[in-house]
Amino acid sequence: MRQITPEVVPPARRGHEQAVLGLLRAYGPLNRGELSRRCGLSRTTLHDTLSGLLAAGAVVTATPDATPDEAPRGRGRPAERLALNPAAGQALGIDFSRRAVHVAAVGVTYEIVGTAGEAHAPGLPWPDRVALAERLVRGLLGGGLWRMALKGVGVGVVGPLAGDGARDGALSGVAALLGERFGGPVLLDNNTRLAALAESTWGAAAGDQDALYLRLSYGVGGGVVAGGVLHRGADGVSGEIGHVPVDPAGRPCECGGTGCLETVASIRAVLDAYRARGGRGDDLPALRTAVEARDPIALGLLSEVGGQIGRVLATLSNAIGPRVIVIGGELAELGAPLLEPVRKALDAGAVPISRHRLTLRRAALGDVAGALGGVALALGESPLLSRYPTAEPEPRPAATPASGPADSLAGGPADSRAGGLVESPADRRGGHSSRTTRGRGTAQARPRLPLTPLPTLPVSRGRRAAS
Repeated sequence: MRQITPEVVPPARRGHEQAVLGLLRAYGPLNRGELSRRCGLSRTTLHDTLSGLLAAGAVVTATPDATPDEAPRGRGRPAERLALNPAAGQALGIDFSRRAVHVAAVGVTYEIVGTAGEAHAPGLPWPDRVALAERLVRGLLGGGLWRMALKGVGVGVVGPLAGDGARDGALSGVAALLGERFGGPVLLDNNTRLAALAESTWGAAAGDQDALYLRLSYGVGGGVVAGGVLHRGADGVSGEIGHVPVDPAGRPCECGGTGCLETVASIRAVLDAYRARGGRGDDLPALRTAVEARDPIALGLLSEVGGQIGRVLATLSNAIGPRVIVIGGELAELGAPLLEPVRKALDAGAVPISRHRLTLRRAALGDVAGALGGVALALGESPLLSRYPTAEPEPRPAATPASGPADSLAGGPADSRAGGLVESPADRRGGHSSRTTRGRGTAQARPRLPLTPLPTLPVSRGRRAAS
C-alpha cells in the first residue's frame, strides 16, 4: 500500500493558517477583504495562505450572496466568500480502553460527525492500537482533509496520568505516535474521567453542577464534577474509585493494594466469583443469560457486589456531596439485579440531609462516552474545564503537519421502592434513549461557545466493542 507522507508545514505558515481558520470558524464565510482586515496579514501572505488551504480542501468557496453593500455597481459580481469545508475535521476524541478503541469526530461547525468502535485482543501493542484508531477515523471522515482544520485530539487511556510522568513506561512515546498519525495537538487524560466529562456535558448528568460518575467494566473507575468543574486532583488521581478498599482480606489488586473495589466489581472479578460459586459462564453474555433466567447464584452474587458498590458510593457521596450519581459500563447493563442493591446501600449510607435529594442514573452515552469526552477536552471550551489544569500538548513532529416519570435503572416501569432516587437515561433526556442511531448526531453549531447538548446520540459504526 502506498504510504502518503504529510507535507512539512513551517511554523510561521501553520500560524497563518490557524489564524485564517479561526476567523472563518468564529465569523462564518468571509471575503478576502474582510479576512485581510481581521487577520492583519499582508495581501501576499494572505494569498499564499488561502491558496494552500484551498488546495488542501480545508477551505472552500461559498456561494456568493449579494448584500446591499456588495451589490455590483454597473458590472461584476459580489466578492467571493470563503468558508470552512464541512467535510474537514475539527476535533477528534479517542478512547483506548483495555480491550477496544472508540473514536468520535466533530466537524468544523461543531456537529458530531460520527462515532465508531472496534474490539481488540487484550495487550495489543500501542502502534497497532493507534493504527486501528486511525483506520476508524478515516472510516468516519474519509480522505485526509480533516488534518488541515484539526484543532486537537483528546485521548483517553487507562490509569492515572500525572503531567509528563504520563509518558513514562507503557505510555512512553504514545502521544508522539498519535501526533505523527493525526498531525494535531494531542492531549492525554484518564479515559474514565473523560467519560465523566462527556456524561456531564451531553449525557445523564448534563446541566448538573455536582456529579459523581462510576464506570463498571474490565476496570473500575470514575470522575468527579464539583461546582460545575471537572476535578483532576493532585497527580491526576481523582476518580480512582476502583482502588477504594472494600475487603481487607480480599484479593490483591494490580495497584498494589488488597481488596480494592475493582477486585470485586470489575467484569473479570464478577465472572471469577460466579464460577467459584458453581456458576457456568465464561463471559458477560453468559452471565446476562443466567440473570435473565433468574439463576440464584448469579442473583445472589450481584446483590452482594451491588451492596459493596453502593456502600462505596455512599461514603464518597458523604465526602464530596454530589446531587447526581451516574453509573455506566458493561456491568451496569445487567440492570436492576445489580443496580437495585446499589441503590439500597446508597440510600442506607447517605446522610439524611441528602438521601432524598440524591439521584442515581444510568449512563446515557454508552461505549463512546470516553471518546466524546476526548472531543470536549480537545475543544477545551466546556465550562466543566474552566479550571482544569492546562495540558501541554505533545509538540508536532517536524515531518508531520428536564426529567419525566421515573423508570427503574433496568429500563422498565418505576420501582415504588426507589422513591425519588432513581432515574433512567430516557427520563433524564425527556424521551426514548438509544445507544445507536442511523444518521448524524448534531450539536448546536455555535463556534467558540460552550458545548451544547446533543439532540441525538451520534452514529456508532464498527463491531461491538468491549471497554
